[in-house]
Amino acid sequence: MSVPTPHISAKKEDFAKTVLMPGDPQRSRFIAENYLENAVLVNDIRGVQGYTGYYKGKRVSVMASGMGQPAIGIYSYELFNFYDVSSIIRVGSCGSFREDLHVHDIVLAMGACTDSNFAAQYKMNGTFAPIADFSLLKKAAAECERRGIRYQVGNMYSTDVFYNDTASGIEWAKLGVLGVEMESAALYCNAARAGKKALCICTVSDSFITPEQNISAEERRTSFTKMMEIALETAEDDA
Repeated sequence: MSVPTPHISAKKEDFAKTVLMPGDPQRSRFIAENYLENAVLVNDIRGVQGYTGYYKGKRVSVMASGMGQPAIGIYSYELFNFYDVSSIIRVGSCGSFREDLHVHDIVLAMGACTDSNFAAQYKMNGTFAPIADFSLLKKAAAECERRGIRYQVGNMYSTDVFYNDTASGIEWAKLGVLGVEMESAALYCNAARAGKKALCICTVSDSFITPEQNISAEERRTSFTKMMEIALETAEDDA
């Protein structure tokens, strides 16, 4: 496929080698307006805003993924395979499955369990385990340590179903899964297949275990600054 694609209107050189990928287009704009110098809008098809600018002299892009694995599956595939992006760092929210993982804590998803059939396209005689790139994971964990930020590293549950009729997601906690979100498994699969790098960094927005107050949509857009800064520091330069 040539560029622009049906979903991204940018020219090939418009994206940096590292793209931060929040789900919400408004969060993409927030990152661009508050952290990037000389940010330029490079994509706005379907309102999925993508920007490229500079963070501490490092060229970085940020573009929304929308919600769910089908959406991030499309955008990450096109960025990896048609725009020569080398790494994508998801910056999203998740629900906690643990008593010691609280609202506003950070989760670095080392692996992504899933109920999705996304990996079935590879027609393997077995089950593929989607995992993060270790170099990005190690760098993000070191940044959390340097800043004294509460964080945990481990497995995430990446689901296709937000309104689950059986409420079965919590069963994953018995296997040590830290929390639930809706994108990381597809992102990790696409990165693995393309020979590229990916990492999912999430801020806990609600808990399935403790009666903590959920973070509102507006707060998710503007208050997840620790996660944004960790991702920006983790981003690799174009050089």
